[in-house]
Amino acid sequence: MAVTRIAAVAAHFGADIARALDKITSIVDRLADDGVDLLVLPDATLGGYIGDLRNPDPATAPEAIAPDGPEIRLLCRLAGAMTICIGYAEYADSTRYNAAVCLTGDGVLGRHRKVHQPAGEHLAYAAGDRFAAFDTPIGRIGMLIDYDKTFPESARALALDGARTIAALSAWPASVTDRASRMPNDRQSRLFDLYDQARAAENQVVLASSNQTGITGNLRFLGQAKVVGPGGDILSRTWSKGGLAVADIDIDAEVERARRVLRHLDERRVDTYYNLLTDKGGH
Repeated sequence: MAVTRIAAVAAHFGADIARALDKITSIVDRLADDGVDLLVLPDATLGGYIGDLRNPDPATAPEAIAPDGPEIRLLCRLAGAMTICIGYAEYADSTRYNAAVCLTGDGVLGRHRKVHQPAGEHLAYAAGDRFAAFDTPIGRIGMLIDYDKTFPESARALALDGARTIAALSAWPASVTDRASRMPNDRQSRLFDLYDQARAAENQVVLASSNQTGITGNLRFLGQAKVVGPGGDILSRTWSKGGLAVADIDIDAEVERARRVLRHLDERRVDTYYNLLTDKGGH
């Protein structure tokens, strides 16, 4: 029995990267003492997120850092034996991306650039173009950022690439068009939980979901970090305020248990999905 301790973070991280690194250092030091194996931090942990989804201001865009820059090297030294997934604004080949990196003390294990962009986010970042899983000390992992998890194909692509754990890093706000007076009643709050549970259950994988909290510009972030089992059951969660969702799980054993009778990946009828690789729907 190989139990993995997973921690998903709900916390506010703003534009000050140095301050964020200090905060991460405190979190990692404490969780290393608690035996955490996988730590999933939010999207935009380094540099913060844009303050307006519809019309982001390039003048106040989050600071973008190099994918192999000193901040990433520092995090590798800090991680030690822990596997850490963290979001940041990436600057590579004269282009800005909303990106995530997975690393340990041995170096970078995997990367992801956000593929699906809501509203006006394309004005602040270029889009990524692939979903790929990778090997880590706690098993094969894939990463999603924010809006990626709205699309079932995103998590399915990772599961088909062998991921048994999906790290879903978010800077997910409450509704910007129909804001509820109470966060639990917010449409985006309900969808955030729904997507987390559905993506885990339909692929029969473990999902660790992190999120920003607090306010940036006109966005109010939801929190609601959680760890979801391969049956779609929430094993641990936070609410709208900052906190940690921590769960101990034997990933391989629980995935195999979920797939013992019904094996969703094997039982797909790909010959019937005739329009899946087109943009024309059923027309």
